[in-house]
Amino acid sequence: MSATELNYAAVPTQLTFDDSVFPCIVVNNNNASTVEEAVAFIRANKSELETKLRSAGAVLFRGFPINSAETFDTFSAGFDYDNFTYQESLSNAVRINFTERVFTANEAPKDVEIYLHHEMAQTPISPSKLFFFCKSAAEEGGATPLCRSDKLFSALKQFDSQLADDFEQKGLKYTTYMPAADDATSGQGRSWKSTLSVQNKEEAHSKLTELGYEWEWLDDGSLKAITPVLPAVVTLENGVQVFYNQLIAAYMGWKGVRENPSVAITFGDGSAIPKTGLDKIVALSKEFTFDLAWQDGDVALVDNEMAMHGRRPFTGERKRQVLVALTAANA
Repeated sequence: MSATELNYAAVPTQLTFDDSVFPCIVVNNNNASTVEEAVAFIRANKSELETKLRSAGAVLFRGFPINSAETFDTFSAGFDYDNFTYQESLSNAVRINFTERVFTANEAPKDVEIYLHHEMAQTPISPSKLFFFCKSAAEEGGATPLCRSDKLFSALKQFDSQLADDFEQKGLKYTTYMPAADDATSGQGRSWKSTLSVQNKEEAHSKLTELGYEWEWLDDGSLKAITPVLPAVVTLENGVQVFYNQLIAAYMGWKGVRENPSVAITFGDGSAIPKTGLDKIVALSKEFTFDLAWQDGDVALVDNEMAMHGRRPFTGERKRQVLVALTAANA
C-alpha cells in the first residue's frame, strides 16, 4: 500500500447527507511513521482533501504521528495555507500560544459548555479554516461538537422562511464587553488592550473607528463595543448558503443573553431577534451536529464557513488539551 494513499474510515455516529458524510475521516494505517511523511501524504492528496473538506465541512485525521505542538505546527503548515495569528484576531477569549501558529483552544473552565459558533464570526475579521489537535483527551466528556451550517440554514428556511430572510437581509450586530485587564478565569476574559492590540484608549478609539464599531467606556474601565453590521448568512462560491454567525453561542452561553437576547445580539437594523426563533435554531442545530470524541493525536481540519464548533464540558483529573491553528481568510 502506498504511503500516500488515502484511507477513509467510518464511525457509527457519523452523519450522512445527500452529498457527503460528516465528518470525513482519514486514517493513517501506519503508512506515515514520521511527521515529515505525514506532510508528504498531505501534499500528495491536497486537492482531494480540499474537495472533501468543502463538501463535508470537516476532515478528521486519525492515527498520524502528531504528538506535540511542534509536530502539529509542522503538520498543519504542510497544507501551505497562510497563517492567521491569534494576536491579529478580535476575539476576546483567553488563549495561550505554544508556537506562532499554534495556541490553546478556549481556556474556559471544564464545567463550562462552549456552544456552537463559527470562529470569530462576531468580529469583522475571521479565519477560513481551523485545525484542532488533541494532545490529551479528557477522561470523560470534552467532545468537540461540529454542526453543518448549510443544513441548519436550509432547515430554518423550511421552518420560518421570513425569519431566515430577515437574517439574510438584515445581518446582525453583536455587543461585547472587554475587561480592563486580562482575566484567565473567564472564557471571554481577554482585555480590550489585548483584544484590540493597542496600548491606550486613543489607540483603541482609532482601531474601533477603523473597524466600524460603536463603543462606550464603563466605570470599571471595561469597554462595551458594538460591531458594525455583520452577516448572519453567507453565500459560498458554489451557491450554498451557510448560517455564518455566533448566534447560538451568544444566546446560550453569554451572560444574561438567554433572558434578554437584545443585550448582546440584534438584527443589523437594531430590531430584536424573536426568542422563539432563537430557541428553534438551537433545537434544529442538534439534528446536524456530530460530537467529535477525541483520541490522543487526532487532528481535525474544519471549514469555518461550512461548520460550527463548540466544546462539551468534561471531568476527570487528566488534563484535556486541544490546540488550534487558524488559516487566513484567503487560504
